[in-house]
Amino acid sequence: MFEKLDPKDLQENVFSLIGERWMLITAGTGEGCNTMTASWGGLGVLWGRPVATVYIRPQRYTLEFVEREDRFTLCFFGEQYRQALALCGSKSGRDVDKVKECGFTIETENGAPYFQEADLVLVCRKAYWQDMDPAHFLDGEIDGKWYPQKDYHRIFIGEIETVLKQK
Repeated sequence: MFEKLDPKDLQENVFSLIGERWMLITAGTGEGCNTMTASWGGLGVLWGRPVATVYIRPQRYTLEFVEREDRFTLCFFGEQYRQALALCGSKSGRDVDKVKECGFTIETENGAPYFQEADLVLVCRKAYWQDMDPAHFLDGEIDGKWYPQKDYHRIFIGEIETVLKQK
């Protein structure tokens, strides 16, 4: 059972939440969605609003869903779901029904799909997007190390509209 929180009431460490525990970026509808694992992202304040920033490579199937919909969700799970998150990061939704494979239960909030098994859910309304431009890398090692295929991320900033946390 989830309770709604104000984003200011979150106590989690953002660096471990995203970088170590990972998250699922999900978009679509309750009837059809796609999800992907991410360990890059951010939470903060921009334009006077609580926001989440996510990065999606162009070949990811989830990108089509995030581009099409007004909202996306970020779901964070306990360690018992690590294998499911690994599957969602290594398989494409074009080839596998990841939701079914992981045994996740889809719920919706403001029309955006999330998973009942998550510990924490952020429902985000898209506010901005931009493609990463390698001409702006100030650290010369980033391009060669992280983008040998030149598949630069699309950046999305979403206003955090709703925070759901398991009781």
